[in-house]
Amino acid sequence: MKVAIIHDYIKEYGGAERVLEALHEIWPDAPVYTTVYLPKFLGPHRERFEKWDVRTSFLQYIPFKEKLISPFRILVPFMFKTFNFSNYDVVIVSATGAYNPNIINKKSSTLFCYCHTPPRYLYGFATAREWKKNIFFRAIGEIANHFLRLVDFRSSQNVDYFIANSKNVAGRIEKFYKKESVVIYPPVDIDSSKYHVPSSKYKKNTKCYLAGGRLARPKNIDLIIDACRENKIPLKVFGRGFAGYENELREKIKDSSIEFVGEVSDEEKMEFMRNAKAYLFASEDEDFGITPVEAMSVGTPVIAYKSGGVVESVIDRKTGVFFSDLTEESLKRAIKQFNNLTIDPNDCIKQAKKFSKERFKREIKKFVEEKAIHVS
Repeated sequence: MKVAIIHDYIKEYGGAERVLEALHEIWPDAPVYTTVYLPKFLGPHRERFEKWDVRTSFLQYIPFKEKLISPFRILVPFMFKTFNFSNYDVVIVSATGAYNPNIINKKSSTLFCYCHTPPRYLYGFATAREWKKNIFFRAIGEIANHFLRLVDFRSSQNVDYFIANSKNVAGRIEKFYKKESVVIYPPVDIDSSKYHVPSSKYKKNTKCYLAGGRLARPKNIDLIIDACRENKIPLKVFGRGFAGYENELREKIKDSSIEFVGEVSDEEKMEFMRNAKAYLFASEDEDFGITPVEAMSVGTPVIAYKSGGVVESVIDRKTGVFFSDLTEESLKRAIKQFNNLTIDPNDCIKQAKKFSKERFKREIKKFVEEKAIHVS
């Protein structure tokens, strides 16, 4: 079975790229088609992609392409159509929600789409860029988005089988694309021996909370920082993100006890998680949310905004605590509630194991092979 993999673009390393990496581990000979490939922006993760057969579009040769990821949305449907998939039995799209990669000419191949989310900017969900603040860009953007929604819907109808990364996203697929999907949760690398778990049953000596990941506005790291700063709650923040937002966060942290540690390797991140009292997560309409599961995988509870896919991974009062409003006061109440609970790290670890990489690879491989054989 000849397989090709498609990914919107490769410029950052987050949950979608972890899925891409797991797909490539299942089918290591599969070429990866993408619009642009920018390894210099992948930080400590760039080595993961160095030996791959990555095939890019014409956009790879555009000057300053790293600054044009968003404007490229207008051109991308044409770029995906330039790829030739006539020699493949199966094409697997890892759709991050940035572009419309399902628009390809799939020829006789069976098209599977692992959907992280339909494009958030097209359907009213919170996005990383605040493009609606400028009246000119808002007007142009709304016109462009109208046509892109039409393209996106037409693109979705080209898919033979949708795989959603959560029940939350499965609902979006049904609502916006009128398509059914199977839910296969994304992979969390919880089985590696380097991510050893705490030796004690209860975390009695840790005092510092942790937040971070991809620093984008919908993640609401600023709210977490404000709540912790005002209430003198010890906090560490890790990650890298959009320059404007990241700079805002750094400014907020100045002259406070909050520590910003920047972009870290997987090993460093898991060490921070292992030593944290709890992981704070305030993402709005989160598609799934891998970092809360990573935290639980080393026995660390999660205090999370009750929204999106995180309600499918965190068990209230057993592996963490939810807060209901995106306000400092609501988060403060959740932290106070958490401090009055005793959460067993072993319950967190047990819950996290439901989302292992091996489970993901097994379920994806079985689903693709069964459906591809059925079609043929």
